[in-house]
Amino acid sequence: MKQADVLTAFIEEGYQISPEAVELICAHCSPRELVSHVLRTIDMSVLVIGIEHIDLESFAPDKYRLDKLQPDKPGKPDNPNILTLQSSAPISSVLVSDPEPLPLGPVLSCSPSGYSVPLRSRDPGAAVRHPGNNPVTVLSDISDNSTCVGEYMEFVQYFRNRYSRLSDIIRSRVNARPIESLKKSRSAASSVNRRGNGEQSELSIIGMISDIKSTSNGHKVLEVEDPTGIFSVLVRTADKELFEQAMHLVLDEVVGFTGTLTNDGKLMIAQKIILPDLPNTMSRKSGTHGKAVLTSDVHIGSSTFLEEPWEHFIDFLKGNTDNEALAGISREVRYLLVAGDLVDGVGIYPGQEKELNIEDIYDQYRRAAEYFDEVPKHISIVISPGNHDAVRQAEPQPKLPERIRADFPENVTFVGNPAMVDLDGARVLLYHGRSIDDLVASVPGVSYHAPTKGMVEMMKFRHLSPIYGSRVSIAPEKQDHFVLNQVPDILHCGHVHTLGVEWYKNVLLINSGTWQSQTEFQKRMNVVPTPAQVPVVDLSTFKTTILKFDD
Repeated sequence: MKQADVLTAFIEEGYQISPEAVELICAHCSPRELVSHVLRTIDMSVLVIGIEHIDLESFAPDKYRLDKLQPDKPGKPDNPNILTLQSSAPISSVLVSDPEPLPLGPVLSCSPSGYSVPLRSRDPGAAVRHPGNNPVTVLSDISDNSTCVGEYMEFVQYFRNRYSRLSDIIRSRVNARPIESLKKSRSAASSVNRRGNGEQSELSIIGMISDIKSTSNGHKVLEVEDPTGIFSVLVRTADKELFEQAMHLVLDEVVGFTGTLTNDGKLMIAQKIILPDLPNTMSRKSGTHGKAVLTSDVHIGSSTFLEEPWEHFIDFLKGNTDNEALAGISREVRYLLVAGDLVDGVGIYPGQEKELNIEDIYDQYRRAAEYFDEVPKHISIVISPGNHDAVRQAEPQPKLPERIRADFPENVTFVGNPAMVDLDGARVLLYHGRSIDDLVASVPGVSYHAPTKGMVEMMKFRHLSPIYGSRVSIAPEKQDHFVLNQVPDILHCGHVHTLGVEWYKNVLLINSGTWQSQTEFQKRMNVVPTPAQVPVVDLSTFKTTILKFDD
């Protein structure tokens, strides 16, 4: 068994391991069985597995199958502090450190705390199409890699992975200490956090927000957790900029805090809030050539599907237009990206059957396949699913099933939701955007009329769907596929049926609207869609043009 195999086995289970422990396991005559033994017997409170955690005396190789490395630890599935599916998912008893995934590639590194290897949703280049000279390379996608069945340990691994990856980003910007170190001696806290001249000294912690409250005076009290414990942080209204920043924090977000402790050591007074956020030094990259057309929420099969404007759109892609400006753009189109809700689906909401022109889900997709068959074959098409599509509702969602994909032309690449694709050098992250519902309800200034404001929050959180257990159903995979380790050139969302384009720290944020007129549900919610408007991105400059097909 190679060292890389040992590293992968432990990292997939959420642990780090020291180089000496790796060497000890590899030197053993039964390394696979020994890995299984360690994973079965290790205490969940261990952060980094060292030689002292490998008990060779109790190891019996014949007790372990060679192909099974899952630990069989005694859990407490009825513990409400761990298995809760509410928006606040406590983590203090389930998190351990886990290295942030490194850039894709054959990377293997060693640090004082242990080895780290790349974690991948899938191997890069696993799905590559080359219609003409317009390649599509899938960099990350849950499709064919989901292992979630809803067991206790999967929730443990999910929150371990989320915390460790986001906290590693923050830890590179602040020297944080474990919460446990603040709580060990509350009686001595005042002496710990004061210098000899009587001034309070600053300290920092990193935690996941498990509760947000307001005091009678309007201050914010945030309960945060890390692998070692829980602590409360106070943000005062008098600190106006800091308080405004705290107003944008949401449950289950991983955040850093710098401040001072009260005299009794039970509360931190925040002086600074550190988000994972994108680095300020990010420069806008030069892209490739040609143009990419971004769209979503087509809703084929609905009685409110705008068929005539859609057919005008297809004519544009085919170059069938008397408008010379449109014809010039059409000749440069290399990619067409669809960020979910290709069809309207069946049984998505009560009474939907009354608003369908096509009542069979497979007929809806067959009609969609006919439309996309009309797109010129030199244009590479990428389609990801949304909450109306025929895949599981829990995110991350896999790509559409083979029975549906078989009807589409060969220039279509199907991916999951979310998925990162490389378009000949330009990286685009497709996410349907259902978490915008949660952000609209939780973050001031985020609305359905300004969808990119929610996408900006995603960039600041470095997470596409931070709130767990609210409107978005999230499957507890071993790896949190919503964490933004790789920064895209373009984030492409949909779902809210309103068009938006905005730059944030040299990342182009686009919500691509819809091909569906206002539904009865949207009327009740006062959501006014912007249908039949299509963003077209110049891949050399990332300049965006909006084309309207509703006239």
